[in-house]
Amino acid sequence: MRSDEQEYAALALAAQLAEQYRREVAAAPRHPTASYAEIHARFDGPVPAHGKDAVAVIEELDAGARDGLRGIVAPRFYAWVNGHSHVAGVAADWLTSAWGQNCAGIPMSPAGAAVEAVAARWLLELLDLPPENSVGLVSGATIANFVGLAAARGELLRRQGWDVEADGLYGAPPLRVLLGADAHNTVYSGLRYLGLGEKRVTTIATDSLGRMQPGDLERALRASSDPAIVIGQAGQINTGVSDPFAEIVPMVHAAQGWIHVDGAFGLWARASDKHRHLLDGVEQADSMAIDGHKWLQTPYDSGFAIVRNEEAHRRAMDMQASYLTRDNANHRHPGAYVPELSRRARGFAAWAMMRRLGRSGIAQMVDEDVRIAGILAAGMAAIPGVTVLNQPELNQFMVRFGAQGDEAKGDRNTLATVEQIQRDAQAYMGSAQWRGLWVMRVSVCSIATTEQDAAITIDAVRSAWEAVQAGR
Repeated sequence: MRSDEQEYAALALAAQLAEQYRREVAAAPRHPTASYAEIHARFDGPVPAHGKDAVAVIEELDAGARDGLRGIVAPRFYAWVNGHSHVAGVAADWLTSAWGQNCAGIPMSPAGAAVEAVAARWLLELLDLPPENSVGLVSGATIANFVGLAAARGELLRRQGWDVEADGLYGAPPLRVLLGADAHNTVYSGLRYLGLGEKRVTTIATDSLGRMQPGDLERALRASSDPAIVIGQAGQINTGVSDPFAEIVPMVHAAQGWIHVDGAFGLWARASDKHRHLLDGVEQADSMAIDGHKWLQTPYDSGFAIVRNEEAHRRAMDMQASYLTRDNANHRHPGAYVPELSRRARGFAAWAMMRRLGRSGIAQMVDEDVRIAGILAAGMAAIPGVTVLNQPELNQFMVRFGAQGDEAKGDRNTLATVEQIQRDAQAYMGSAQWRGLWVMRVSVCSIATTEQDAAITIDAVRSAWEAVQAGR
């Protein structure tokens, strides 16, 4: 077989194996059946002295890795807030990889830039956000938070006569960062990357489910005249609740501050008429972060940085060089809104999923996942000895097992039950700490999850809990 024919045969084989995997994943074990060490040993060895037939390479990759894959795209995966990597988005992503476009600017990929511009506008319309917002397509909410906070840092310092993009932070006027006590750890990463410090923050008290307390925020804002970046949250990672934006956003703006919202999954509630009220007021925020590979069901990686002040966004991110030519038309240049220069054309998969599902399909998906989360919570709460710690306002809830009043025993029971569920491999949940206690965290974020999956999952939880009790 000619060399180029081998490469095309490898493409065809990869498509065949990928289709096989997706058709079979619903019935496959919910955990890898080979360990990290086993997988590592299969792939390890000296750097190959000579190349290998492309078809054989793909066969070797699939055979060596398949039993070490986590069934994240399966319908009963609840451990983290991961979407389904919808097949339509995967297909668009295959084309993206085959096209090999670097979407740093219009001259490099007119199609990539144009489709990304449409996807950015569609996103704002789906979430009913002001059209003046600018959007950068990034790898995920971690970098989206970084972008939003970079714009915040630059704008608040600019208002004080300081150009941080040109002069850095040495000698810059002080800034404050205020955030809720239950903020996600990726927010702290962004603060660290930006030189604002993950420990030099003012923590705002939260209620029993993780919502920021407006009164405590107001007191913190009044405590100093230094400009403040306030970081809110749409969708707490354990409970799913959102901060009271209708109260806190005007408060931050009255103090001449900037409010950034970590909305990795929760911001998608804006697409649902039933649930958008949970985020009333968030549309007035200065910047937001949201994932596509959560409730838009795009394949990895996909995220969106949304900034209301486009000039601040561009000042923080734009790169200029003589070889990075731009047309003189008033078009959106994708590289002006993200930190990467070399970047895949993420707009194709994002556009494909919005085109595939449409406004009604995205709303229906969000509504259905919230409904199934409620079914799961009610079903688990009905199991003797099982305590559901919060009724899902959105798609997240927490569970503990046994020994109410004995926290240490409850921790042991909960961790043992989660481990048993994972061994049984009918569903996959994970553990987390909440207010010093170990809990089982349940996240419903897949378009593939059905009411039948919920029934199987409840039975799996019951069986695992009974096995733990029988063994003690």
